[in-house]
Amino acid sequence: MAGTGGFLQPEEIIKQLNIKKGMQVADFGCGAGYFVLPLAKAVGEGLVYAFDVLEQALESVRSRAKLQGLFNIETKRCNLEIPSSSGLPDNSLDMVLLANILFQSSKKIDIIKEAKRVLKKGGELVIIDWQENQPMGPPKELIVSTDSIKKMGRDEALTFKKEILVDKYHWGMVFQK
Repeated sequence: MAGTGGFLQPEEIIKQLNIKKGMQVADFGCGAGYFVLPLAKAVGEGLVYAFDVLEQALESVRSRAKLQGLFNIETKRCNLEIPSSSGLPDNSLDMVLLANILFQSSKKIDIIKEAKRVLKKGGELVIIDWQENQPMGPPKELIVSTDSIKKMGRDEALTFKKEILVDKYHWGMVFQK
C-alpha cells in the first residue's frame, strides 16, 4: 500500500497475532507485499495467499519474495468485492488480513463476507485501517470507524477478540469466526 511504509511495522504487528508455523493465511489487498513477506516468514512451511486487484502489485510481491528466498507465497489478481473471487475453498484458512483496504471500498461488507467464507471455524480476521481525526491518510469521508467495523463483524456472526496496537494513525482489530 503506498504511503504505509513509513508508519506500520508489520513485524511488530504480526507479533501480536496468533501466528503459528504451518498456518495458511491470506492478505486481501496485499499491495506490494508489505505484510505478505513477514507473514511468509512467520508461517514457515505454511502458505500465504497474496490477493490484489493490481497486477503490478502482485509482480512486486513475486519479485521481492524471490529475492528473499520465500517460496510459500501464492499470488492472485482478483476483485475481492465479488463473492468467491479469491477462488479459495470455504473454511480453508487460519487467518485473513485486511490492512488498509476497507477505506478504499464502497463494498466493505462484501470483502468481509469473502474473508469469513474462507476462514476455518476458529480462524481469525485481522483488520487494520486508518483512524479518524488523524492528519494523514485518506479523506475524512473515506475513513472507516471502529464502531462500524465492529457492527459489520457482529452482523456476520464474527466474534470480536481484541484490539491490537498498530501506530498513531491506524487502528487494528481481531475477530474470530
